[in-house]
Amino acid sequence: MRTITVIDYRCGNIGSVCRMLEHIGCQCVVAADPSSLSSAQCILLCGVGAFDHGMTSLHKHGWIQPLQQAAFGERIPILGICLGMQLMCNRSQEGTTPGLGWINAEVRRFTPDPQNGIHVPHMGWKYVSAIHDNPLIKQSDDSHRFYFCHSYFVTCHDTNDVLMTAAHGSEFVAGFRRDNLWGVQFHPEKSHRFGKTLLNRFIDAIDDHP
Repeated sequence: MRTITVIDYRCGNIGSVCRMLEHIGCQCVVAADPSSLSSAQCILLCGVGAFDHGMTSLHKHGWIQPLQQAAFGERIPILGICLGMQLMCNRSQEGTTPGLGWINAEVRRFTPDPQNGIHVPHMGWKYVSAIHDNPLIKQSDDSHRFYFCHSYFVTCHDTNDVLMTAAHGSEFVAGFRRDNLWGVQFHPEKSHRFGKTLLNRFIDAIDDHP
């Protein structure tokens, strides 16, 4: 099993992510220094908060070039969680700073509709559906629920990148993958046994395909 490097770029509490990884028996290290990515085997890009703040923090603390090298030079598996997933996209309606641009996708804001129960932010448990069988969730896994907390959602320009969807008013991308780059909008670390299963499957998938 690979050691998971969790990036600390000053955007959100990563403690719950590390505790969940330890709970499933995975060794993890917290990286506060971008130079440590040179020896990383797998990277988690977590985060909460605003898109521009997240990108500004990555730039300010020197993460952009090391992350680009890890993603496309070393082709290290990288999993983005919540804001981390959104930062992997081209841009967001939440701000003006360009994203990492790893996935051809945009981040858009939910449109509130209180009369139909559509509130922003979108918070709580939702069922997630697989678009096709994939390493993280099978189409037969129709009972898997995950915890969400977000006001913006991802729209992929290439539907082949979409792994799973959920609905809040309309359908949105709950997870994507392109080669070694993965992202989930929900919080597996807060999703109890469903999150545990998904993270185990992610680790199995990257261990099986070096």
